[in-house]
Amino acid sequence: MATGKANTEQFTASSLFDVSHLTAVVTGGGTGIGLMIAEALVVNGAKVYITGRREGVLEQTVKLYNKGAGSLHALPGDVSSKEGCIQLAKTMGEKEPKGIHLLVNNAGIARDENTKFSSNGQPDFTSAEAVSKHFLKSEEQQWMDTFQTNVMGQYFMSMAFLPLLAKGREVTPGYTSQVVNVSSISGQMKGTSSGQPAYASSKAAFTHLSRMLATTFMECKIRVNVIAPGIFPSEMTAGESGEDNKSKLDMQPSNPAGRTGQDTDMAATILFLAGKGGLFYNEQILYPDGGSTLKQPAFK
Repeated sequence: MATGKANTEQFTASSLFDVSHLTAVVTGGGTGIGLMIAEALVVNGAKVYITGRREGVLEQTVKLYNKGAGSLHALPGDVSSKEGCIQLAKTMGEKEPKGIHLLVNNAGIARDENTKFSSNGQPDFTSAEAVSKHFLKSEEQQWMDTFQTNVMGQYFMSMAFLPLLAKGREVTPGYTSQVVNVSSISGQMKGTSSGQPAYASSKAAFTHLSRMLATTFMECKIRVNVIAPGIFPSEMTAGESGEDNKSKLDMQPSNPAGRTGQDTDMAATILFLAGKGGLFYNEQILYPDGGSTLKQPAFK
């Protein structure tokens, strides 16, 4: 009979959710959900680069949140163009010749100002004329801008950073690098998305693109997973950020949790996916939404 004690170190939170060996890139990491993700990784020891077009916002975020066991770095750039994505990958290759372990495609926009119910009201859904008139207020350019940033940009970022992700995997035995795409439950809902058809459609496309990328990257041994959040405070949902680059939401959603998402909800989600505990996950969609899809029709 064995008399020695079992080795339980592998079951500790410090082992399962350790990200101290990671080098990560988080797009749109200066505010909102991107900042929540970046902060969680940095506090727990990761080296994190945050991208965005507003260099001042990035620098302010680094100044405020470069704390903890890891480090936070600004990486200005534009993910809405192929050229911008390739340039970001080139710059990262120069800064991190051994590659990276995690790319978080978080940057996104919403351009449904003309049809959004909160600012334009709802049409009479019993009237075909009223519904048509309301949703025809949407402009072609709003659709193109939304898909350019929310789908096309994420595609080119993933492709441009793939060799760097492969390098990161090669230098870290036992770890497989990963792309985490931040989509939205809006891409899963069958409803009107509160008058935001362009945004919701782009997120549905982004989620499906993620499945395609997971298949495409499979033999390169690079994983792709999705976070599809419910309502979290961000510039998109709250309209602005404070001096701390964070947003506040004064609302009570109809989800079973009875609240919006918090920084810690997103932090727990990314630490799970990025740590050793998430290594067995590939082409999966996580829904930190407070149970919203239980109360609203969805196709998840």
